[in-house]
Amino acid sequence: MRLLSRLMALFCSLTAGATLAGSLDVTVLDDSGKPLPDAVVFLDSAPAKRMVKPLTGVQVAQKDLRFVPALLVVTTGTAVSFPNMDSVRHHVYSFSSAKRFELKLYVGTPLEPVVFDQPGAVVLGCNIHDQMIGYLLVVDTPFYGLTNEEGKVSLHDLPTAASTLRVWHSRLINSAQPQSQAIQVDGNNKTQTVSLKKLRK
Repeated sequence: MRLLSRLMALFCSLTAGATLAGSLDVTVLDDSGKPLPDAVVFLDSAPAKRMVKPLTGVQVAQKDLRFVPALLVVTTGTAVSFPNMDSVRHHVYSFSSAKRFELKLYVGTPLEPVVFDQPGAVVLGCNIHDQMIGYLLVVDTPFYGLTNEEGKVSLHDLPTAASTLRVWHSRLINSAQPQSQAIQVDGNNKTQTVSLKKLRK
């Protein structure tokens, strides 16, 4: 019985860091102090990385000479299809370090989706229509969200752990690098305000 109790105590101590307990309310402001919508807020930690899984049924369409959605967040390992819903051909590509790929002139939907297996920002373009620009952010965590018009987003059921809060926006001058800060997630509801610096106008 004493051995069983020790084993249970050891198990609890090893799994305590993965307990789903915390929540975080984040407000993102631009460098003039105004709320910043469409900022991606995500939380990295060792437990979060173990919990992440690829998404299914994800696509970025081309419609009316635009990428739809213009910004998409996916987890590592997610396969994304790129259906062309326009009557003209598109040539979708990215030179981003997180994922370099090219879908040469096509209509309809390419047979093979593109697998995004590395975290980071991916800038999408069309080699035929220069005005078409889209963004895809690959994150190594299941805990992420987009800020609303008030610059606010809430993350729930976070693992209790030492974590890194990261905030990314397509207007960041160095768009590949989110702004980061350390944060300790515990069993309480926390609030955090982040001011993004070096934004393009």
